[in-house]
Amino acid sequence: MLSLVRACRIISRSDEIDTYSYQVHGAGCLFIKDNGTRIDMDSASDGTEIFDFWRLRCYGLSLPEPHDPTEQDLRSAVESLKPLLIEVRPGWFSVAESKASADTGVSAGSW
Repeated sequence: MLSLVRACRIISRSDEIDTYSYQVHGAGCLFIKDNGTRIDMDSASDGTEIFDFWRLRCYGLSLPEPHDPTEQDLRSAVESLKPLLIEVRPGWFSVAESKASADTGVSAGSW
């Protein structure tokens, strides 16, 4: 997404796609579904999509039936998803490249 905006200039920094609007920011992109659900992600220097507990918490709070997990709840959830998720730097997580590619045929960086 970021490369389509920055390098290629194929899409604008904000627009709508189907039931989502998006806004490219700093190192990432915020998607907002028409029901108010917010999905925010950043990109690592190699273009891999990454997220942290703050972004997960914002997602939970934006759900139609809001959920406000504790940091411990979030850590437990992320731990339970290993090896599907990897910690790329302290507190920041991504989909494990080899697992995503094997399961879907799509690399995590191409979402």
